[in-house]
Amino acid sequence: MPLNLWFDPAQVFIGGRWRRAGDTLPVENPSTGEVMARIARGSAADIDDAVTAAQAARDGAWGRLSATERGRILARIGQLVAARADDLALIEALDVGKPLKQAKADALALARYMEFYAGAADKLMGETIPYLDGYTVYTLREPHGVTGHIVPWNYPMQIIGRSVGAALAMGNACVLKPAEEASLTALAFAALAAEAGLPAGALNLVPGLGEEAGAALSAHARVQHLSFTGSLATGQLVQAAAARNVIPVTLELGGKSPQLVFADADLDRALPFLVNAGLQNAGQTCSAASRILVERARYDEVVSRMSAHYRALTAGPATADCDLGPLISARQKAIVEGYLGLASDLTLAGQGQIATDAPKGGHYIAPTLFADATPGHRLAQEEIFGPVQVVMPFDDEEDAIRIANGTAYGLVAAVWTENGSRALRLAKRLRAGQVFLNTYGAGGGVELPFGGTGKSGHGREKGFEALYGFSTLKTVAAHHG
Repeated sequence: MPLNLWFDPAQVFIGGRWRRAGDTLPVENPSTGEVMARIARGSAADIDDAVTAAQAARDGAWGRLSATERGRILARIGQLVAARADDLALIEALDVGKPLKQAKADALALARYMEFYAGAADKLMGETIPYLDGYTVYTLREPHGVTGHIVPWNYPMQIIGRSVGAALAMGNACVLKPAEEASLTALAFAALAAEAGLPAGALNLVPGLGEEAGAALSAHARVQHLSFTGSLATGQLVQAAAARNVIPVTLELGGKSPQLVFADADLDRALPFLVNAGLQNAGQTCSAASRILVERARYDEVVSRMSAHYRALTAGPATADCDLGPLISARQKAIVEGYLGLASDLTLAGQGQIATDAPKGGHYIAPTLFADATPGHRLAQEEIFGPVQVVMPFDDEEDAIRIANGTAYGLVAAVWTENGSRALRLAKRLRAGQVFLNTYGAGGGVELPFGGTGKSGHGREKGFEALYGFSTLKTVAAHHG
């Protein structure tokens, strides 16, 4: 299925204008392994120009708009995104490899982020503070200025929505560096934002390599806030660069999220979540529920039922709309295969299949379920970022908490139990930025603050909490006698 682009992907978008960069990079279709387009290979000079344009917008037309006017522009962007949702879904499916239905959900989520932040733009208020006699003291929420956004390849549209959408709502001017593996929907978003009337320079986009354009954006002295979603190793580099410039940074660095299944759980309700929350986007999801912890009394039953579910799953080309698509690249496939090679001491409990008509050059891994893992096993400790889950037993609440909190990560967790007191107890004790009780993910949750603890990162995106992160607080104290 061919790409149908209404923009030139081999250009950068700076100061409201498209222009060529010095070189280009290939865009691979993960379903086939074939090159289907080329994107710009932005340089440090391009990043510098983008930051300059962003600062000019912040000091000019964009910075002078009221919060209400900013909201109206974001609303128009959301409307255009919704109108082009099918086009965006196809681009994302071909670029990332996810099934069309998942890509369509991402496009609609991007539209929803724009709608949410459009409505929130003029709702974030300061407060008055009771103080000494003769004083009036109040606080203001103000934008940082120029914000840098480095988004990953697994959910470009969603992460642009929760990051750039919130930053623009607060009045920041943005420089966006999408992942070199998947930049096409970011470019499409920039084109739609311009069409919606976003002032020149409020959003600037420079595709390119992480070690070139990404490093230049992270280290730029005139960027006042950085937002990064990606790997732990790269996040550490981004934070180090931000520290040198003494600027705040929001980091979302992945996880090893558990679902805790107690003996009294409603398994009919839980089962789809136990499997799908680990395999969405072929497991290439920071919040993937890759660890399933089950109370011993129902351990064998859960493994059996999950195994049957796995055997019915198929991985295939994105446009075939199978249960799973391919992995993003040959490199990511090799990483996942390396982890599978470490599983010889585990029980292979269930495995899906790869569609017989899947192109030979695609990066496919059959979804795989392992049972009888120990908490310290590498497959139970490390983020695999592929369609692999492990199941392990626990004895009681204390044992479940010990295992669940026993990794370096702390992004998402879920508890399945009909005991309301237990659910609330565990929600407080689980080390995670989000805890779900008898559900997982809550439909994406544009309104729900999202972020992690430990090596899952810090700061929060989504909801109103993101607006706090993309703003700085100023206190004004007036002495009037």
